[in-house]
Amino acid sequence: MAEISLKRRIQGWMAFDWATQPFYTLGLTFIFGPFFAQASLEYFLTVYSDEEVAKAASQSTWFWGQTIAGLLIAFTAPMIGAYADSTGRRMPWIWLFAIIYVPFTFSLWYTDPSGANIYLILFCFNLAFIAAEFMLIFVNAVLPSLGDKDEVGKISGNGAAIGYWGGVLSLFLMLLLFVTKGDGTTILGNVPLLGLDPERSEDFRFVGPFIAIWFIIFMVPFFLWVREPKQANRQGGVADAMRDLKQSLKGAYHRKSLLNFLISSMLYRDALNALYAAGGIYARLVLEWSIMQILVFGIVGAITAAIATQIGGIFDKRKGPRPVIRVCCYILILVCLVIVGMNRDSFFGLIAMPEGSAIPDIVFYICGAAIGGAGGAIYAASRSMMVRHTHPERPTEAFGLFALSGKATAFLAPMLIALFSTMTGSAQLGYIPVIALFILGLWLLRYVNPEGDHAKWSTSAVPVP
Repeated sequence: MAEISLKRRIQGWMAFDWATQPFYTLGLTFIFGPFFAQASLEYFLTVYSDEEVAKAASQSTWFWGQTIAGLLIAFTAPMIGAYADSTGRRMPWIWLFAIIYVPFTFSLWYTDPSGANIYLILFCFNLAFIAAEFMLIFVNAVLPSLGDKDEVGKISGNGAAIGYWGGVLSLFLMLLLFVTKGDGTTILGNVPLLGLDPERSEDFRFVGPFIAIWFIIFMVPFFLWVREPKQANRQGGVADAMRDLKQSLKGAYHRKSLLNFLISSMLYRDALNALYAAGGIYARLVLEWSIMQILVFGIVGAITAAIATQIGGIFDKRKGPRPVIRVCCYILILVCLVIVGMNRDSFFGLIAMPEGSAIPDIVFYICGAAIGGAGGAIYAASRSMMVRHTHPERPTEAFGLFALSGKATAFLAPMLIALFSTMTGSAQLGYIPVIALFILGLWLLRYVNPEGDHAKWSTSAVPVP
C-alpha cells in the first residue's frame, strides 16, 4: 500500500464533511424538508378541514420519521462500532453505507407534489439519513489518529467548516441554476438547467439526484487518501465485539466525566438536530415563506456556520471544547424562545405586528444565522470533547457510544415536537420541549472534566488500528 502522508489523510478525512453536508443542508433543512412539508400538507388538507390541524399533522409526520430513524441508529450504532473495532476494519462499513446512501438520496426525485406517496418517500429519506449517520460514526473514529488532543479540536472545526462551505456552495448552485422563484425562472432569469419542469416541481425534486451526484464526486479524495493497512483485520468476531462493548458500557458508567458528557450531549444534540430538521418547516408552515426565501435563509445560516465553526475550532484549541459548547447552548436557547414566541401577528402576544410587517422575517433570518453558527461550532467541539474521552485502541466503539448518546433519545425531541404540535394544534408551540433539552444538557455539562480522561491512555497521535 502506498504511504499516505498525514496531511493527505487529514485532507481526505475533511472531504467527507464536504461530500455529505448537502444532504443535511439541502435535504434535511432547506429544500427537501420544506418541500416535503408542502407536499404532505397538500395531502393532509384532503384529510382535515382545519388548515392548522393539517399543518400540525404535516409537521408530526416528518418528525415521526425522524423518531423511528433515531431509534434504529441508537440501538445498532454501538454494536456495529464494537464489531468494527474487534475486526479492526472501518472502510468496508463506510463503503457499505455509501452504497445504501446514494440510491436512496437519488430516489427523492420521485416525490409526488400532491403528497400521494409521502410515506414511501419518507422511508427513502430516512434510510439515506441512517446511512449518512452510520458513515459519520466510522469517519469520526479516524479523528483521534490525525493529531493529539490539542490539535483535534482545530482539525474537527476545520473539517466541519469545510463541510458547511460545501453546503453554501450547493445552496448557491441550486438557487442559481435549478430552483425557480415562482415564475418558471431562476434568480438569474433563466429556465432551470436540464429542462426541469417547475410545473411538476422538478426543480425542487432534483435535490435528490443533486445530493447523490455531489457525494459520488467529492468522496473520491476520502476513499483515495483515507485507507487502512492490510494488517487491520484482527479476526475478531461478534462474541468478542459484544464482550468488548459490554466492558465499555460498564466502564462508561464508572467514568463520571464521560458519562455526564454522553448524557449532556445526548440532550443538546437531540435538541439541535430537531432545530435543523425544523428550521425550513417552521419557516414554511408558521411564517409561510416561499421556498426561495427559505433558500436565502439557508445560505445565511450555512455561511454563518462555516465562519463560526472555524472560529470555534480556534477557541477549542486555546480554551478547550467545553466553553465553546456552553456558549453555543445559551445562544440556541435564546433562538428557541424566539421561535416559540414569534409569529406573523405578535411576539409572545405582547407586541402586535403590523400586517405585512417584515420584522418576523428579519428576526428569523437572525435566528437562522444563530442556529447555523452555534450549531456548527457545537458539533465540532462535541467531536473534539469525545476524542478527549476516547481510548486510542477503541475509537470506533467510542464514537459508536457517542452516536448512541446522540441517538438514544434522538426520537425524544421529534416525538415531543410531534406530540406538542398535535396536542396544541399549533406547529409553533411544538418547539417548547426543545428549550428544556438544551437547559438540561447545559446543566450536566458542569460535571464534565474540560480535559476529559484521555490522559490516562496517551496524549499522542495513535495510528489507525
